[in-house]
Order: sequence, then C-alpha cells, then structure tokens
Amino acid sequence: MPGTGPARGEPPGQGEDTPGVATRLRELISGNPVPSWDLWTKPRRMVGFLLAWDAIAIAVLAAGIATSGGPTLLDWGRFGVLAVCATLHIQLTRRQEERRRNRVAAVHIDLSGIWIFPGALLLPIHLTLLLIVIVRGQRWFNSRRPPHKFVFTSFTHAVSALLAHELYQTFASAELARLSPENSLRVFGVLMLVGFCYAALQAIVIGGLLALGGTATPTLRNVLGTKDDNLLELSTIGLGTIATILLVNIPPAIVILVLITVLGNRLAEINQLQSEARTDAKTGISNVRGWSEAAERALTRAVRGGESLALLMIDLDHFKWINDTYGHPAGDDVLRTVAQTLDEITRPKDITGRFGGEEFLVLLPEADATAAKVTAERIRTAIAEQRIVTTDKRGGSAVVNGRTASIGAALLGADGSTLEQLLHAADAAVYAAKEGGRNQVRFADSTTPPRPD
Repeated sequence: MPGTGPARGEPPGQGEDTPGVATRLRELISGNPVPSWDLWTKPRRMVGFLLAWDAIAIAVLAAGIATSGGPTLLDWGRFGVLAVCATLHIQLTRRQEERRRNRVAAVHIDLSGIWIFPGALLLPIHLTLLLIVIVRGQRWFNSRRPPHKFVFTSFTHAVSALLAHELYQTFASAELARLSPENSLRVFGVLMLVGFCYAALQAIVIGGLLALGGTATPTLRNVLGTKDDNLLELSTIGLGTIATILLVNIPPAIVILVLITVLGNRLAEINQLQSEARTDAKTGISNVRGWSEAAERALTRAVRGGESLALLMIDLDHFKWINDTYGHPAGDDVLRTVAQTLDEITRPKDITGRFGGEEFLVLLPEADATAAKVTAERIRTAIAEQRIVTTDKRGGSAVVNGRTASIGAALLGADGSTLEQLLHAADAAVYAAKEGGRNQVRFADSTTPPRPD
C-alpha cells in the first residue's frame, strides 16, 4: 500500500541527550506545516477524494468506538503480544523496507499488515486503533513520507480493520474459540474471506486515490499493483490468518511468525530486484533482457511441440519529430502509452517488450501467418488512433495524435529457427515497411536486404 520512505536520523551531538519521541514528533510536525504539504499541489479531484474519505473514516470509526465494549484483560494481553511482535518485525526489517519503498512508484505492499489483521479480528476497536498507531507510527518515523499519505493510509487501515472485525464477529468468532478438525476448514475459509474483504477495501480506496492523481501514469498496474504485488498481499493475509489462529489457540507459537516475516521482507526485496532487472523503467513492460528470457522459453516450447509462432517488431514512425516538437517528456508519454496499448490488445500468453528507443517487440505463441497479420494490423490501427495528452516544451498542455508505426513480422520455420534469426528477419521486414512508405505491416522476405545500423 502507499507508504513512507527512508529514515535519515541525525546522531546526537557530543554532550547532548538523544532526542525523545516527543521531541522528534514536534520536529516532524514543525518541519511539515499543513500549508506546505505536497497535497495542495495535487489535482483538485484527488484532494477532494482524500479529504472526503478522511471525514468519512472519522465518522465511521467514531461510530465503531461508541458501540464497542471495553477491553478485557485477555484483550490487553493479545494487544501486547501483537505490539511486541510488530515492533520486532518493523525494527528488524527497517532497512529492507526503506529500500523496497524507494524503488516503488505507486503501490507498495506493507508486510506489517500481518499483525494488524489479527488485531482487527480479535481486539475491540480501541485497541486495534492503538495498534495501528504503533505500527504506522514506527513506519513514519523510519521513512517520513508526506503526512497526508500517512493519515490517509492509516485511516484506510483503520476502517478496513473495523469492517474485518464486524465480519469476524458475525461469522467466525464463536467457531474459532472452539476450533476442531471438524470445523477447521470452514473457519479458515471464513477468515480468508474476511481477509479478502479487508484487503479489497484498502485496494479500492487507495487505488482510487492513485487513479485520481496519486501516480503520474494511472495504469491498472500502477493503481492496483502487479501480479506479484497482489500475491504478496494474499500471502500477508494468509499469514495474518495463521497469526489469528495461533493467538487464540497457541499464543507462544506466534513468535515463529516474526522470523517468517523477517525472511518474507528479504525475499520480497530480492523478488523486487529481480523484477526491476527485467523491466523497462520508462514503460513498465519487459526490457530486452526480460523479454529475451521469456521469449526463449516460449520458442523452446513451440519447437518441442511443433507449434506455430510469430514475432512482431513495432517501430514508431518519425519518433524523433515528437521529441523535437514537444520535448522528451512528451516522447516518454508516447512510449508509455504505446506499451500500455500493447498490453491491452494482446493475449495474456503473448510476450511484449521494449527493444530500445522507439522499437517494441511482441512474441505470439501459437500464431500462424494469418493470426500474426490480424494482430499486427490491430496494433498498427490502435497506435494510429491514439490521442496522447501530454505537455509541450514550455510545460503547456498538448495532444499527440495521428502517429503511425511500421511493423515487421517473422514466422518460426519460414524465417528462422532461433530467436536471433527471427529478430533479424523481423528487423529486415520493418526496414521494408519504412522503405515502402511507413504505417504498414510487412512480413519477412529472404530477399530483403538487412537493415543498416
């Protein structure tokens, strides 16, 4: 979920006492006065949504507190266990979390939800809110991102926790207290369903904020997260469910989850680094390395199974003119839009990537010449119909439209048996399309001369 960034603590001077929490809090507040918040530079619709949601959250939480009973001694004991485990997790993974956040442009999955979720189910809302303050407060002290993000996300966590608590009390509270082999599957299923509702509310609210201006490129991937992001979120809910069961039935065993969460943070960082090494930073799709690795695997499967396969190379026509006329930021917007278009109009099994500059690649498994022609024409038409809202060299509003692409196609078998041969054939076909007048699809021909560098 959107969060905070790296801590930059200053060491105390010689002979001075280390600043206390209250002093650090006053420094943070004084260093971030409300009128200077970055929030006020955002689009009005985003600011309106954020303020409206904060107001709704306050009303909902106030109603929840008013109707909630007071905490018991057992509640305080469970709260203490969760607070200690969450603190250990946060402090042991602080550096990894800082690095992960700093590499994320939009959606960030915070694994500390593993401790908030069982608190939401088992504790009265008073203690759940206190737990959220402890967890989120430590995150903020470590990272110090804009206050409006901290407040908005904390309110979202709190309302999601209240929703999860009400669902749990209605459908699973009594059965979890008398857990047995006979009802274990049902209880686990209900807890996971509650967890899904808990995560879904956060995804909808935070995704809505991102879509309204919280990210420069509000694509589905940036708003709702990647497949890996959502799998990590599902894993977090799963571990939170296990933490709930352990806290009710075997409280000391929950310590094991601290070790698992520390390992999980490190694995998430490694996975993020691997993903970045294979992703084009400008467009969000695969770079040459990532595309080549996936394409080689698909090619091997096609050769083994005797299946058809096609390769498309897409070269944007007169792309330099866009940069010269509107500026490089506009050119970047065009590249991102084309990449998003390729993702939207190709099949899930097709492999898209940026080859470099203004060139893109699409590998089409199980596609013969007819299917390749249809796909290539659909891509060519979609690019020609794009209207891309961007900026000009002076920062004013501009629209780029009427741009075209030359597409070269190569077929497995007819034009080569290796990825390198297919790339050369598709590149030669693109050159033929350029020479033929651009804005067209050409298939590889063994008599076509190679394209000069």
